[in-house]
Amino acid sequence: MSKKSTRRVLVAEDEALIRLDIVETLNEAGFEVVAEVSNGESAVQKALELEPDLCVLDVKMPIMDGITAAEKILKEMSCAIVMLTAFSQTELVTRAKDAGAMAYVVKPFSQSDLLPAIEIALSRHLEIVSLEKEISDLNMRFETRKKVEIAKGILMDKMGLTEPESFRWIQKVSMDKRLSMREVSDAVISQLSE
Repeated sequence: MSKKSTRRVLVAEDEALIRLDIVETLNEAGFEVVAEVSNGESAVQKALELEPDLCVLDVKMPIMDGITAAEKILKEMSCAIVMLTAFSQTELVTRAKDAGAMAYVVKPFSQSDLLPAIEIALSRHLEIVSLEKEISDLNMRFETRKKVEIAKGILMDKMGLTEPESFRWIQKVSMDKRLSMREVSDAVISQLSE
């Protein structure tokens, strides 16, 4: 496995020996363990404070269980989540999935169980982040297109330009002033609409 020290991990496990084993496995695999905690409440606090790339959370922990901790963490920030549990009950798996867990490892587990689950969770998280960015970009382009259409309509109405002339006017001002077409359209809308 390649060393990637940039990947920062929080480990939340109430059993000290298991936690120690997880941390050792992660360190050997090139991860940077930024926090080790023994309950869900501490996991949430440390995750929000340190913003790790990955949280490895035990399902059954004192104060707050790992599934609730995952929900609270993901409500505030974006990271990959791997759940650990001694139970493989369907209800727990479903709750973990619904909370945003991207992998689920049943105890007792070995390094060969844990590391692939972590890699899958990190990969899924990157896909989600990429899709969210793509959606955001598409929304931005759609909003820009709407503004340009409104501005073209105003220019046609107020200045007697044709639709192609209105578009070229917005495009030319955009290039001349080094503004985006959206900024030019916003200016047209704010200054000429009434």
